[in-house]
This record gives sequence, structure tokens and C-alpha cells, in this order.
Amino acid sequence: MAGSRILVGALLAALALPACGSSGGAGGGPRTTPTPAPSATATPGPTPAPPSTKAGPAAMRRLTAPQYRATIADVLGEDAVAPGRFEPDQRVSGLLAVGSADVSVSPSGLEQYDAMAREVARRALDPDHRDAVVSCSPQSTVDDACASAFLRATARRLLRRPVADDEVSAWTAIAREAASDLGDFHAGLEVALSALLVSPEFLFRIDETEIDPERGGERFTSLSMAHRLSYLLWNSTPDEELLAAGERGELVDPAGLASQVDRLLESDRLDTSVRQLFADAWGFDAIEQGLVRKDPEIFPAFSQEAIRDAEEQTLRVVVDQLLARDGDYRELFTTRRSFMTRPLGILYRVPVRSPEGWEEWLFADDDRRVGVLTHASLLALRSHPGRSSPTLRGKFVREAFLCQDVPPPPGNVDFSMFADDANQKKTTARERLEAHVSNPACAGCHALMDPIGLALENFDGIGVERDTENGAAIDASGALDGDAYADAPGLGAALARHPQLGPCFVETAFRYSVGRNPVAGERDWLEWAQERFADSGFRLRPLLRTIVTSDAFRRASGPREASTATTANAHPDDADAVGAEGSR
Repeated sequence: MAGSRILVGALLAALALPACGSSGGAGGGPRTTPTPAPSATATPGPTPAPPSTKAGPAAMRRLTAPQYRATIADVLGEDAVAPGRFEPDQRVSGLLAVGSADVSVSPSGLEQYDAMAREVARRALDPDHRDAVVSCSPQSTVDDACASAFLRATARRLLRRPVADDEVSAWTAIAREAASDLGDFHAGLEVALSALLVSPEFLFRIDETEIDPERGGERFTSLSMAHRLSYLLWNSTPDEELLAAGERGELVDPAGLASQVDRLLESDRLDTSVRQLFADAWGFDAIEQGLVRKDPEIFPAFSQEAIRDAEEQTLRVVVDQLLARDGDYRELFTTRRSFMTRPLGILYRVPVRSPEGWEEWLFADDDRRVGVLTHASLLALRSHPGRSSPTLRGKFVREAFLCQDVPPPPGNVDFSMFADDANQKKTTARERLEAHVSNPACAGCHALMDPIGLALENFDGIGVERDTENGAAIDASGALDGDAYADAPGLGAALARHPQLGPCFVETAFRYSVGRNPVAGERDWLEWAQERFADSGFRLRPLLRTIVTSDAFRRASGPREASTATTANAHPDDADAVGAEGSR
């Protein structure tokens, strides 16, 4: 059949293409009231000019599953989004966004993309939806004029660039042949659209550069800037206004760029991208893939619905604090504001009036639930199926919030000495983990992780609050790099005060934005951006504006060498990555 023959070229091309380049909650006993995060005031006087920057290489990034689905929805309609599993994204240096530049399409992944493309095309062009996406009415089974009009407009949005006449002619020929074979105009369009949807130019975001005629060196083209901005700030393909600005060359001009950046940052669609940034940084893809599982005998209150609601709860708090309130990033770790559903009410042991939907919630001043560290999402995600894990929780805080790498344990460690919950001589996690201190091979790293995680031991493996473990009182005290605390609220306050918290988030946001680790030539700019983040009151929108208007985002040192691409299992500490305490 025509449908199977005409996809062969596109499929083989994709296969060979690697990516290179309200009420108070319940609680028991007195609680530590956390010291609020220190307020920040803007630095008086003019903002210092950014330092000279030698930007890193250009890259080619595969669309993530959320970006693929959002692009389909924007171009072909929400109903065209088809269910199904994608080839797994890979996490590199802690981020899927960085891993997107280090993945290709495997043969099995190509089959998945092909099946998805056919289903998307079928849905978009079925009798109930075709009139919304095809602006013309075919005059016969074969109507080249109507087919070419649809394919030109659709390909422009999917490929994120203008399409040439010869390209449109080739796609129209595909539609013509298929329509003739199948005796149906729209069936022919389905085949041509399916071919477009497995095009490498659709599946991969290709950053193209050009010589800057005024400053020399390489800069990203205006069209490349359009999709770099759109996928970062809206997590989808450029809309008509942004794409047109890219076609007119306006996005290599500082004034034209600033105008579009301001528009994108003020849009409600920024919410989606902020959610993706934090979901990536905090590893929520494991929740979305159903990989967080618990022993039902130990945790009968746990369900996939509850953990999905827990993820949504955390992301709602992030968006509320950073966008709706335009607030301080550090207050994510000290806020008592939250949101609840009925399934979450079971985990949090609070009354939820509404049987469906979300309610705003404010935890009481003496409650342990303070900041995102005490959210069920992060607590359950960093726990074992049958119990909590201070080590996993402490490692996560060090790596995700302070950008400090913690090496893996030695291969000869006897984990049984830590995991014996039935040992009555070691009834709490603190007692069991004392073995780390006495073991020289473990002591150094665990001194960094365990005190942090032990502060969260008043929450079990699914995030339910508790005062005891195996009948023994829990001691949640500790210190974060010399800043002592008594419990989880105190840990949140100590983290909010930590001098590396803000700089780490700037680095994470930058790596997410450019899809790679910083290079040595961006070190001074990164420090400058960290200072501007503090000057802004640790607010997100100014940080994103700083990133996307910078040379580090707009310029490139050239194409990325395939031989230096980080593999999924490689350690990120290479010679070009920013080192020392600020690096992952």
C-alpha cells in the first residue's frame, strides 16, 4: 500500500540520525517555628554589565514526551494527541533536558514514533476534526491545491521554519499517490502528515548558527531563537507571532528579542514550562511513569492516584509561589501554603471538604508540614518500597538544591547492617545509620547526607507524619553545613538560608535552558547571573529573562562534537563543565 511505501525514506532517515550536539492541619506536640528566609533587597545603583561570555556549543535535542504532545495539541488540536509510550528520555547530569541532546532514535523507538504518527494523523483528520485543521474543501479525491495549502501551513508549524516549494511539492505528491490508491482525499493527507511526523526535523530541535556580522563569532539564527524561546518558556512549538518574528530576523536584534521575551513571560502558558522545569529537576518523571510503588501491606493508604496528586500539589505550590505571587524562590522551603484533594487528605490526615478537585490549604504554625521538603511527592519518591530512606532524601537535597555531587557507595558495602528493621537494638533509622559513621568507607559521604534525611524522619515512606518508629521516639535534629535545626521545619529554614541554594537554582535553570552543562567560558557570566537573581529577590521571571537575553543563550562556539557528547551513564565532571562547589 502507498501508506507503507512512502514512509520508508523518512523512517530510515530518522533511524540513522543521532542527537549530537484555609484550615490548619493536624499535628502532635510542639514544633520548631522556622526562621523565615532572609529577605532580599535590590542592589542600589545601576546593574553591572554582564561579563564577556564564550558560549558553549550548539546542540540538537530530541523533543521530550511533554514537548511532543504539546506541539501536536498546538498544531493539530488537543484531540489529536494520542496515548502511548515514547522511547524513554535519558537523565544526564541530573536533567532530562540535558539528556535530550544525548539521545538518538532506536529501531524500536522509531516503530513507536511511526505508530504514534499514524494515530495522530488519523485523529486530526477524522470526520469530527478535519474541518478545524484543513482550511480548504477538496474538490475531488485528488486536489493538489488543497493538499499543498494544508501541508505547507502544517509543516511550517511542525518543523518550526518556512518550507520550500519543492518540499511542499514532494509532500503533495505523497498525498496525491495515497489519495489515488485509497480513493479518499483525507486518507491521502493522513499518509503525508504521518510522514511529516516522523521527520527528524520534527522529532529533533536543531539549533542553527550564523556568523554575527557586527560582533563576529557565531550566533543562533533568528528562527533557531524562536524555537529555543518557545520550548523553554512555553514548552511547545512557536506560535504564529513568534515564528513570524523569527522569519523576519527580529530575534537576533536585542529590542525585537526583548519584546517577544516579555510577551512569553507574561503569558499564562509560562505555567506549563515552569512545571516542566521543576518536574525535571526533582525527578517527577518517575511518578508520571508509575515507577513509584510501595508495599501495600505496609502502606495501605498509598495509591497511584495519591502520588499523582502529590506531584500536582507540589507543582501547584511552585507555580503559586513563583508566578502567581511573583515570590522569592527560597520561600518554597518555608511556606505553609498548599493545596489538597481527597486522596491527599488521607496521606496528610487533614479534612478535605470537596469530594473532587482542589482546595487551598494552610498548615498551622505548629505543624511539621513546612515547605516542599515535607511534601508527600518528594518524601515518597526518595524512599524505599517498604520504608523511608534518610540517605536517599539527604542525597537528593544535596544534589538537587545545592548542586553538590555525592558519589555512589563502594561496591563492597554490606547493606544488611542498615536495613534490619526487625533488630530491636536498632529501632530507628538514626540508630541503624550510625554504622555509616563507624565505617571509614561510608563516613565521609554519609556525614553530608544522613543528617539532612534524618530531619525528615517524622515522615514515613509515603510521607505520612509520625512521632515514633518501631515504638521509639524519632530524633529529627541535625545541622546543614553548620546551621543547626531541631526538625523538618528547621531544616527547611536552614536550606532557605544556605548561600548555595540560589546559585544552584540558577545553574539548574541555565542547564535546563541550554540542554548542556556550562562551559568554562560561561563561568563569569553564571556568577553574574547568580548575583542578579539575588538582586531581584530570587524571583523566577527576572532569572528567565536574564538567561534568554544573554550571550550564553543567544550565541554558540560552534557545533557540538559528537565524540564529546555525554552518555547517559557518564559522570558530568568533564574538563569543560563548571567545577568546584557550584557544579553538579
